[in-house]
Amino acid sequence: MAAAGALPAEWIKNWEKSGKSEFLQLCRMLSENKSHENVTFRDIQQALYELANHVVKGNLKHDQASNVLSDVIEFRDDMSSILADVFCILDIETSCLEEKSKRDHFTQLVLACLYLVSDTVLKERLDPETLESLGLIKQSQQFNQKSVKIKTKLFYKQQKFNLLREENEGYAKLIAELGQDLSGNITSDLILENIKSLIGCFNLDPNRVLDIILEVYECRPEYDEFFVPLIESYMYMCEPQTLCHILGFKFKFYQEPNGETPSSLYRVAAVLLQHNLIDLEDLYVHLLPVDNAILEEHKREIVEAKQIVRKLTMVVLSSEKTEEKEKEKDKEEEKTEKPPDNQKLGLLEALLKVGDWQHAQSIMDQMPPFYATSHKPIAIALCQLVHVTIEPLYRRVGVPKGAKGSPISNLQNKKAPKQAESFEDLRKEVFNMLCYLGPHLSHDPILFAKVVRLGKAFMKEVGTSKKLNSEDRMVKFQSDGNKQEDKEKMEILFSCLLNITDQVLLPSLTLMDCNACMSEELWGMFKTFPYQYRYRLYGQWKNETYNSHPLLVKVKAQTIDRAKYIMKRLTKENVKPSGRQIGKLSHSNPTILFDYILSQIQKYDNLITPVVDSLKYLTSLNYDVLAYCIIEALANPEKERMKHDDTTISSWLQSLASFCGAVFRKYPIELAGLLQYVANQLKAGKSFDLLILKEVVQKMAGIEITEEMTMEQLEAMTGGEQLKAEGGYFGQIRNTKKSSQRLKDALLDHDLALPLCLLMAQQRNGVIFQEGGEKHLKLVGKLYDQCHDTLVQFGGFLASNLSTEDYIKRVPSIDVLCNEFHTPHDAAFFLSRPMYAHHISSKYDELKKAEKGNKQQHKVHKYITSCELVMAPVHDAVISLHLPKVWDDISPQFYATFWSLTMYDLAVPHNSYDREVNKLKVQMKAIDDNQEMPPNKKKKEKERCTALQDKLLEEEKKQLEHVQRVLQRLKLEKDNWLLAKSTKNETITKFLQLCIFPRCIFSAIDAVYCAHFVELVHQQKTPNFSTLLCYDRVFSDIIYTVASCTENEASRYGRFLCCMLETVTRWHSDRNIYEKECGNYPGFLTILRATGFDGGNKADQLDYENFRHVVHKWHYKLTKASVHCLETGEYTHIRNILIVLTKILPWYPKVLNLGQALERRVHKICQEEKEKRPDLYALAMGYSGQLKSRKPYMVPENEFHHKDPPARNAVAATVQNGPGGAGLPASLTINAAKLEESTAEETDKLKEKTQGAVKVINKAANATPKVTTSNGNSASNSKIIKEKDDKEKSGKEKDKEKKEKTPAAIPETKALGKDGKDKPKEERANKDDKTRETKEKTPKSDKEKEKAKKEEKTPKDEKSKTVVTNAESKFAAEKEREKEPSRERDVAKDMKSKENIKGGEKLSVAGSLKSPVPRSETSESEREQKRRKVDTHSSPSHSSTVKDSLSELKDSSAKHYINHTTPALSKSKEREVDKKDLDKSRERSREREKKDEKDRKDRKRDHSNSDREVPQDSTKRRKEENGTTGSSKHSKSESPSDSPRSNEKEKEKNKSKSSGKEKGDSIKTEKMEKSSSGSKKESRHDKEKTEKKEKRDSAGGKEEKKHHKSSDKHR
Repeated sequence: MAAAGALPAEWIKNWEKSGKSEFLQLCRMLSENKSHENVTFRDIQQALYELANHVVKGNLKHDQASNVLSDVIEFRDDMSSILADVFCILDIETSCLEEKSKRDHFTQLVLACLYLVSDTVLKERLDPETLESLGLIKQSQQFNQKSVKIKTKLFYKQQKFNLLREENEGYAKLIAELGQDLSGNITSDLILENIKSLIGCFNLDPNRVLDIILEVYECRPEYDEFFVPLIESYMYMCEPQTLCHILGFKFKFYQEPNGETPSSLYRVAAVLLQHNLIDLEDLYVHLLPVDNAILEEHKREIVEAKQIVRKLTMVVLSSEKTEEKEKEKDKEEEKTEKPPDNQKLGLLEALLKVGDWQHAQSIMDQMPPFYATSHKPIAIALCQLVHVTIEPLYRRVGVPKGAKGSPISNLQNKKAPKQAESFEDLRKEVFNMLCYLGPHLSHDPILFAKVVRLGKAFMKEVGTSKKLNSEDRMVKFQSDGNKQEDKEKMEILFSCLLNITDQVLLPSLTLMDCNACMSEELWGMFKTFPYQYRYRLYGQWKNETYNSHPLLVKVKAQTIDRAKYIMKRLTKENVKPSGRQIGKLSHSNPTILFDYILSQIQKYDNLITPVVDSLKYLTSLNYDVLAYCIIEALANPEKERMKHDDTTISSWLQSLASFCGAVFRKYPIELAGLLQYVANQLKAGKSFDLLILKEVVQKMAGIEITEEMTMEQLEAMTGGEQLKAEGGYFGQIRNTKKSSQRLKDALLDHDLALPLCLLMAQQRNGVIFQEGGEKHLKLVGKLYDQCHDTLVQFGGFLASNLSTEDYIKRVPSIDVLCNEFHTPHDAAFFLSRPMYAHHISSKYDELKKAEKGNKQQHKVHKYITSCELVMAPVHDAVISLHLPKVWDDISPQFYATFWSLTMYDLAVPHNSYDREVNKLKVQMKAIDDNQEMPPNKKKKEKERCTALQDKLLEEEKKQLEHVQRVLQRLKLEKDNWLLAKSTKNETITKFLQLCIFPRCIFSAIDAVYCAHFVELVHQQKTPNFSTLLCYDRVFSDIIYTVASCTENEASRYGRFLCCMLETVTRWHSDRNIYEKECGNYPGFLTILRATGFDGGNKADQLDYENFRHVVHKWHYKLTKASVHCLETGEYTHIRNILIVLTKILPWYPKVLNLGQALERRVHKICQEEKEKRPDLYALAMGYSGQLKSRKPYMVPENEFHHKDPPARNAVAATVQNGPGGAGLPASLTINAAKLEESTAEETDKLKEKTQGAVKVINKAANATPKVTTSNGNSASNSKIIKEKDDKEKSGKEKDKEKKEKTPAAIPETKALGKDGKDKPKEERANKDDKTRETKEKTPKSDKEKEKAKKEEKTPKDEKSKTVVTNAESKFAAEKEREKEPSRERDVAKDMKSKENIKGGEKLSVAGSLKSPVPRSETSESEREQKRRKVDTHSSPSHSSTVKDSLSELKDSSAKHYINHTTPALSKSKEREVDKKDLDKSRERSREREKKDEKDRKDRKRDHSNSDREVPQDSTKRRKEENGTTGSSKHSKSESPSDSPRSNEKEKEKNKSKSSGKEKGDSIKTEKMEKSSSGSKKESRHDKEKTEKKEKRDSAGGKEEKKHHKSSDKHR
């Protein structure tokens, strides 16, 4: 405001002109402003002070000021007083100043204004000296003395009452007056008049009279209505403070050390307070103890409580214990001295009793929280007040049906709180009262129950008008006509109820003495809350409430102490008594107890069973709290989920999971929270906690997931539900009906079924790419398996427990699952499969009802119709899952059929059904024989067994019908399954890649299913399906697949291989079975025509003996892969191959020498890993033992397949298709036998003719040694091309060195290996050869080692020599090597030469056009390096390659040999021929050494020579093979699967076949031209194509390259 500042200087200067009027205006304005009274008062003072100050300073004359002030004084009534205040201040200021002038100015101003301010006011406020100088008093000294006397008289002199003047009779009459019978018409007014008369008559002291009235009131408390008005009217005669002083004096009287204030006094004080006759603040100061003392006491209690806790948790030795106890006793004795009364609490209690809540509340607010109510009388008084307040509402809504209840009378007091009639009224007072009570509601269990019942009633009312929507975790109401206000009120009330529960009900339960009924009562209300609210309450109860009050702190410590005591003594034997103790303890303090029990379970998992059994005495609330405690323990952020080695999941987590499963199964605990927790963890990308879900589903639904299933169990799992339950699981799982229903309900009610599935399916890859990150590979594998197993188990649970409608409603279609939810295809089909089955069966039932035709045909027709209806949309949906070119080879229908069927659809496990039925029969017999069993129990048991038996038989019959229908359906579908628009080989690739491999590692049953399905497709004579090729690809190179599996996947993959081997072994075992099941089937055609199977030509079929060779080859392949994996030293390789080998033990190894080779490697693993990796050691030892026990069943090689005379000691690596498999269909190779129709003489001629050419060709063709280890996806080709390119770049110098170092003989051998692979027909020829070859193969490793050493020495020793000598020395070494199996080798070489001219020559042309010399050089050097490596076993994969290729060449050579010999030739003749061959071959090898370098230089010329030298014979044979060599040619540059051209070429070849021998030459040259030009393009084209595949498939290849490079450097 303006006045706040000083008066402007201009006003003073121009005072007369304008200043005066301005000042007056300001004062007027200020005095008119009434809104801020105190503000204006100050401002006016300020203005007047400024004016006076100017006068004192001399700026303004005193008369001018007095004139203005005379005007101003009229503005306000108190203006003169304000002016006096201003003078007072200036008086003090000027009296201190030394400048006399200012003091004079001041006195002049005051004198001028004397007429404005009265003398008395000035005398009050000014200094006596000033007054003297103004002439208002004569002498200041006298004035001072006089004022002192007056003050003394007023304030310090006591009134001398004449006590004798008061007559005793007056008091007697007063008491008689007050003590008379008040029941008549006597009123307080009447008595008051009498009292007045007595006071006057007998000169009574009024204060003392008041005291007597209070005394009488104390003695007659029932007459409130009389005494209160009496005192009230009497007080009009006294000073207001008198009553309070008298009461205070009474309280003081009792404040002696042992004084006890009577309750009647408290009551009187309380009633007077309630009627506002005294003020609480005035009385409060008279009461003891002071507030600080109360605070100190409270703190002391907390400290004591903490000390008690510390004592309980401390470990005390026995000697110390006795001393401790004595000290405690002394302390307790000291405490017994009674402290003085706490009068504040006494008054508080009285206030509560009379119902004065307002004053009681204000007293409690002065004290620490819950201090007041921790005193039992106060708590009970407050409880009583709450009883009274809630009575009407409780009578209306809270009394349970059938209960009478005892009504509580109302307080006869109008000023008591208003009673609650509705829930809204509770909010006003009751909730507040309860909050002040806190944990001390425990003193009144009845009130506790009432409050809980009111809460229940409120929730019920809420339930009708709103829904608690747990998803939003907010209370949402339906808008059915309720106003917004009502909604808000309800929400507020609900939050109040939660607060009361948190602050009052739960803490009170803690302090109640094991009251199970209260716990159940509370659960009645709790179960109406969503679990999110409940768990929040439990969390606060457990983690916060116990620290809020000393009493609770003590209780917590005692609970833990007691829990320790019980847990120490808990065993399986004393479960019942311990369980009862746990139950008692849990009624009041479940959170603390369970927290301790869970901590023990996490440490000692052997406690799980006894603890679970001992929990049967818990209340429903306690079970719910247990669920919360489990989740809290699981989510504990301080606990590590991995062990310190980082390879396994922590044992605490495993124990908790196991406990979860057991406890949730046994007791009716709500699961929603736990399931949501697992889902949230998955959302956060953490899969550790899936362990819990796995355990819960296993225990509650009885669905086990274990890799240790026996084949019998697995077989039982392919039957119906009943058979699964009886024979499929380890434990007999009974009584899971209720628990699985609970689990199902929890999942459906909270919509967690599908989300959990999808999260698990997505998390499988998350484990590897996100969660796995830095973790140990072993742990990542474990987590992946756990995630996968849980998905399989959970999906199985949903499939068997959800109704069709529920399932179909929840699971979206397959394309949505894969494309929108990004579910992996295998998991998506796994989830959809039950839906299809449900759907088809319901459609089928509909159709059956519609037309009641009983004929089997009708039924099948209806079934097929229903399948079509259900599956048609699926066929359309799956098209989007893969690239369009996939559907060129396999149809969407085939894909969907494969993924939608299960083992249940394919075969009936008759053995399993019989086994279970027999078990039941035995059981029934045992029951009959049991004499001790009471008859009625016998009868029951027999009935149960009979019922089960009938169920099983009925189920078997039902499944049999179903399987027949399915097979009918497949028969109709099969013609459209495999389209083979590219090649059969490509079709098999797609089938394996998209169907078999993903599914065979999905679950154990799926592994069996895949093997069965392959067999089924074969048996159905499916067009374009080459069974031979399929099996070959499966067995040929398992290294990559094994290495990329997790532990459980390896186990399933092993099962799959086991079932595949079982089929193969069955066919291998007996010619008749083979002829019956394979003889005339299109799957065993060896000519892969582009068209379908015409079935007419028996010669195109693989015969039994050749099939046995092929099987031997597969066994060899498996051995090679196993040895490779065992020798890598890689943890995963070794573990997985041991798992696989253990699984396939029944069918492999069957051949003695292969078994011995394996045994040696495994023994080596046992020795190496004993200290390093104990888990591998255990696996290896286990396998080793089992392998030894199988030894008696192994057979020598010649018994396993027919071996020819020694000359043809070639190896049966016929369909050597595995690694480079994609390049060449297995069955193709089997063609060779038929094609070789020329005589033995011709062969000899050929040999001589083509020797030179062979070398060249071999070198070129042999650029593919690696082919043998690639993974069947034609990686071979790409590898070769890559190497070729790399090596071309590396420059010619290296090439020369390599060339010179490489021995000539070996490349040839290898080339043949390549070619042998390409000639399927040779298999037939190769009857006896296989055995000898394998003998060489496996034991060779030792010989090879020696040779390798020699070889390695030679390059080192001879470094100084010239290149030529170096090469020669190597040839010599090679010669030595060749002498060992010289006979076979040479024959092999010759045969090779033929074949290579046939197949290899093309290769050389095709392959070497780009850069003939370097290519062949590199291939040679590679081979040489590889051989060294093989021999020293530095890289098992290479060793296998070489062995393989060697075996192949022997094999093929032998085959050709046999094929050239006409049937007429006798065996003796053959032997002669062999001898000749041997001599010739020796001569040749010598010649070769001389010629070798010449050959290298003249390679280009040799190429053309070799072209010319190819005899007509071989061209004819090549044509007849119709595509064999063609494809081998492509495998050089491009696999058939990758090459669209291969088809055309195959066709051309087919034509050429028919065109006969005459046209042979011309066609051959055309082909060579084409291939040469084509391969240029193709090699580039192929390079791009195959690079992608190569990434996946050619890990081995990359290693090889590295090895080659390193060995080059070494050299």
